[in-house]
Formats: sequence, C-alpha cells, structure tokens
Amino acid sequence: MSRKTFYRYNPATDGYERVYPSARQRLWSVLRQTVIGVAAGIGVALAAYYIIDFPREKKLRDENQRLRASVELLDRRSDRAIDVMEDIMARDNNFYRVMLQADPLPPGRRLAGLERQRLYEEYDTMPDYSLVGAVTDKLDLLDHMIYAQSNSFDELRQQAASLKDRAEHVPAIPPVSAKHLKQMASGYGYRRDPVYGTSRFHEGMDFAADIGTPVYATADGVVDWADWKSAYGNLIELRHGYNYTTRYAHLSKILVKKGQMVKRGDQIGLVGNTGKSTGPHLHYEVHLAGKHQNPVNYYFYDLSPEEYDAMIRRAENAGHVMD
Repeated sequence: MSRKTFYRYNPATDGYERVYPSARQRLWSVLRQTVIGVAAGIGVALAAYYIIDFPREKKLRDENQRLRASVELLDRRSDRAIDVMEDIMARDNNFYRVMLQADPLPPGRRLAGLERQRLYEEYDTMPDYSLVGAVTDKLDLLDHMIYAQSNSFDELRQQAASLKDRAEHVPAIPPVSAKHLKQMASGYGYRRDPVYGTSRFHEGMDFAADIGTPVYATADGVVDWADWKSAYGNLIELRHGYNYTTRYAHLSKILVKKGQMVKRGDQIGLVGNTGKSTGPHLHYEVHLAGKHQNPVNYYFYDLSPEEYDAMIRRAENAGHVMD
C-alpha cells in the first residue's frame, strides 16, 4: 500500500511544497491503526466464538452444564439429609433422652467447632462458586450433626446399660411385708405430734407391726449407719447410690453393720419401739439428693395396682403419728 503524499501552497515562492508529518503525528497514526486492528481482531474472535460452535468449546459447555446439574442435585439431597438429621435430633432430645433421664444436648454441643473452613479456596474463581460454597457449608453442617448424633447414641447406649444397675438401687418395695402389717399408722406430710401435740411435718411413713417383725432393705446399697441415733432410736441408714438413701428407725434389733453391702429384700433389722416412739412400729424415710421424698411413691415393685392404691388411701387417711 503506497503512502499518501501531501503538499501545500507557499505564496512566497508562488509554488507547492511537500509537507512532511512530524514524529508525533507518525506515532499517533501508527497507534490508531494498531488499536483499530486489535479491536477488529477481538470482534472477529468473539463473533467466531459465539457463532461458530467449535467442538472443544461445545464439549466444555456441555460438561459445565452437567456439573452444575449435579451440584444442584447434591444441594437438594443435602437439604433432605439435614431435615432427617434434625428430626433425629428432636427425637433424641425429646424422647430417647427423656426416657433414659438424660439431659438434652444443647445446640452448642451438637455443633461445637462448626465454622466455615477455607478448604475450598480453589472454588473462589469459579462462576458457580456461590452454589458450590452453599453445598459445602451444608455438608460441613451435616458432618457435624452426624458426628454429634453418633456420640449421643453412644452415651445413650451406656445409659441403657446402666439402667438395670440403677433400677436395683432405687427404693422400690415396702420395708415391711404386707402380711406382717397391722395398719398404716401415719403417712407423709403434716401430722399432729403425739408427744408435743403440735403440728409438724412427718418426713416418712410409719408401719405399725409387732416387735420383732422383719424389716427389709428396699434397694441394693451399703449400710451407712447402724447404731442408736437420738429420737430415731436404733437406726439403719442405707446409701444406695444415684443420690438415694433410706432410713429405718425405732428398731428393736439391728442385723447389719456399717459398710456392709445389702441387696433389695435382705432382712436388715426388726421392728421395735426405741427412741421417740409411742408404740411398736417402723419409721421409714426415702431421701433423694438430700431431700425427703414421699415413700408411698417407691413401692411399685412389690405391690399390685390394687394393693398400691389401697396403701395410698391408708397413708392419706392415717393421721396418728407414732414418733
């Protein structure tokens, strides 16, 4: 391509003189042509990319669509799995742990240590990073939920294994056999003191029976006291574990020693009339975590429903305290 030549008229010489461009003008001309050429090339390349379907690009686009569809499917499956885990967690707290008398697991313990781990930094440059990031967050959550639930079930398995031992150490039978019982002298609650005549809270139950009537341990345990104790007279106190203790007072004879292990149903003493007592009877107490309990609630092993109901009625109607 030939370069254009420019002339201009010179009045002084009355002739035309050739005009030579400056270096700046020549540089600007070159830059302008270069920019135009590059822009044209980019335009042609883009047109070719979007109009002409090259096999390699088509394969990559198809593969990207399949990957996105797979990630979206994984996202929906993660949602369903989390819903199932939340239902299991709810049943764990509100049924399994209630049944086994275990404290619910707080959310902080279930999801302890859950935080967005930057293990996926390579995804940052991907166009679909937001979707991939959401799925990885859900999978992190699901991993923690499964781990916490697995630990919870391990704890409940241990709890279940200890239930038999616990059941054997919870007071569950009357301390005096029904065949030896003359009457329910007094139940639990406010009663009139037989000596001082004032109203006071009766912290146990009185079983009226002949002197020498057998007294039985109401649960497995160890003898914590087997001696005289002021108003209680001859007293046996059993420590059962699981925060339970029982007391057997006014005995005529103590048949066990401190530190001795006993089983539910073992004979530990004989009914008497020792200490602050107005007649032969056994004064029986149940304590849980240091607090007095109504003993009538702890006879569920040895009585039929009818006998249990009858004992409750007798305990409620009995108003004569014997100690």
